[in-house]
Amino acid sequence: MIYLLLSIASSSIIFLVFKLYDTFKVNTFQAIVVNYLIATTCGFMAYGKSVNLTIIPSYDWFPGTLFLGVLFIVIFNLMALTTQRNGLSVVSVATKMSVVLPILLGLIYYKESSGPLKILGIVLALIAVYLVSLKNLSEISKVKNNGLLLPILVFLGSGIIDTSIKFLEDSFVAEQDVPLFSAMIFLTAFVLGIAVLFYQIIQKKQHLAFKNIIGGIALGIPNYYSIYFLVQALRHPTLESSTVFTLNNVGIVMVATLIGILFFKEKLSTKNWIGIAIAVVSIILIAVVK
Repeated sequence: MIYLLLSIASSSIIFLVFKLYDTFKVNTFQAIVVNYLIATTCGFMAYGKSVNLTIIPSYDWFPGTLFLGVLFIVIFNLMALTTQRNGLSVVSVATKMSVVLPILLGLIYYKESSGPLKILGIVLALIAVYLVSLKNLSEISKVKNNGLLLPILVFLGSGIIDTSIKFLEDSFVAEQDVPLFSAMIFLTAFVLGIAVLFYQIIQKKQHLAFKNIIGGIALGIPNYYSIYFLVQALRHPTLESSTVFTLNNVGIVMVATLIGILFFKEKLSTKNWIGIAIAVVSIILIAVVK
């Protein structure tokens, strides 16, 4: 359970860093690229052994890290595009609701326990995530005019990332290789991201700034550990993946909401507060009731 709490804490720090990007006018794409380099470095340091990059392609999980690295970049850009066309609330709901895909993987593929109280808890958790993420109804209404394609792609992509991480760590990743596995995902994303960034600089569409590097460092450390701790929680023998993903998702939404209230003076609607109350009930049903 400690790994799950640390994963929630790391992911919530990511939310805080993104909020600070708005305050300090940090270029998000540049910071994201730097973040991937920092996350890669964290992984290699956590691995604690010399890394021979020439033999890494021989690992069974290597093709999966390439796939995930590409997805990280693609989904990030889709999220940015969806935010511009449909609004931040649409992206938030689509991303958070994608947790249903790894939950289904656990229940169907891995035959995890699915008693009535647990199923009720998962359903309530999804309702809670939706209600808490719902910040602006006018943004949600834009989806009808702008189309469902982008939100659906964000939903599927985010869900596929979590589902793939679960499948790969369960099927191919040895415990001692978890830091290296995580590092290679971020390294792939960094290589693709830096290539795009250099192209944009050559085309004079981007201009490097020191504050963006600092922003990337601030993001990269919690970003790496959010994945590392999530994988460790998924490996815990007493925690099923459907439980881990549900509690992780609900926990992140609740902590991020609390950060918004305390540090950014965000106001919650009645629907948001109802969502928080439902989230508490869902956590009790999933984590406490046997």
